[in-house]
Amino acid sequence: MSQQLLLRFDNFDKAAFDDDAENRASAGLSVLQLWQEGSTAHWALLEVNDKGKAQGWIDKNSSLGHGPSGHHFLTTL
Repeated sequence: MSQQLLLRFDNFDKAAFDDDAENRASAGLSVLQLWQEGSTAHWALLEVNDKGKAQGWIDKNSSLGHGPSGHHFLTTL
């Protein structure tokens, strides 16, 4: 079984997301897919290697004001 992280961004800055690649990698996250919903919302699906580090990355980005507006940890069956 593998674990993924589904993120929703109501305000998405692609350049800032790309600039954060090293921090995501340090948190054991790798981008699998990006989607745009309508004209504003964006979704990202990431592979998770360490749930604790991934949650820390979410918490840090949220405290800085540019984290996702919602997130879900998912496990494949």
